[in-house]
Amino acid sequence: MRDADKIRLYGKEKYVLGALGRKEKSFSIRAGDVVRELKMSGRTPAVCSALKSREFLQDNNLRLVAKSGPKSGQSTTVVYTYEFVTKNPPSSQRQDAWIRLRGALKDVFAELGGGEEYLRTERDNFFPSKGQ
Repeated sequence: MRDADKIRLYGKEKYVLGALGRKEKSFSIRAGDVVRELKMSGRTPAVCSALKSREFLQDNNLRLVAKSGPKSGQSTTVVYTYEFVTKNPPSSQRQDAWIRLRGALKDVFAELGGGEEYLRTERDNFFPSKGQ
């Protein structure tokens, strides 16, 4: 695995998923913390590049809203602040789709004797008889 992929994966697992779990709208990552935690001494430019890459932002539905630190942008003191970008419809709309599906196969199962009877028949016929 390339260093950039390792950094992006770590950023996602440790910071992005953590922020999602806490239902935060924004969060920050300090480059030096990632360098230290991944034991990538001397790889600060790679860490900074990976954390602001288009791939990291798009894969995690993020927008980089602030960057603090030296002008070079290549320091362990650089802090990136991200905000989640909503690309999916709100959960209430997704839930409505599931509700609309409720009972969709009601008539089909009724013709087969009901859902339980259908499953029982399928289980009974799953393995063919040895005499056949």
